[in-house]
Amino acid sequence: MNIDGFEIERKFLIAMPDEAFLKNCDRSEITQTYLRGEENTTERVRKRVYRDKCEYTHTVKRKLNDMRRVEDEREIDENTYSELLERADPSRRPIQKTRCCFSHGGKLWELDVFPFWKNQAYLEIELTDEGEAFLLPPGIRLLREVTDDPRYTNAALSLEIPDEEIE
Repeated sequence: MNIDGFEIERKFLIAMPDEAFLKNCDRSEITQTYLRGEENTTERVRKRVYRDKCEYTHTVKRKLNDMRRVEDEREIDENTYSELLERADPSRRPIQKTRCCFSHGGKLWELDVFPFWKNQAYLEIELTDEGEAFLLPPGIRLLREVTDDPRYTNAALSLEIPDEEIE
């Protein structure tokens, strides 16, 4: 999240990178559960497991446009996480993913690998400005940008996985 409380990110649907590429990333396992909440907001809890530690966060996002959101994210303890899970939205499945983080061009990139896709993944970059220029990392085969495609948010994936297998 940016200092001013806004999240500005671009999202890309990419061909699944090879294992050699993924091995050079900082990996974590994420379980993301969406909660019942207010209209026009997305609220979730996340459990993120690294090699030797576990983090819990609670996040509320309000969309301003396809690229910009107001984001309130805070770290929580395991008990608060468990309490918030009681508000899980029963219409949404928890999202499981492996997050692979790496640096390129002075930016942190997050590559999400989901168990329901064999040939594709997400790639995200968080920007400081909506018009900020960047170059995609080498070794990435871009399928298309999905920043403005509402089917490709994690919240949308918790409801329905697009029926679009890429070869």
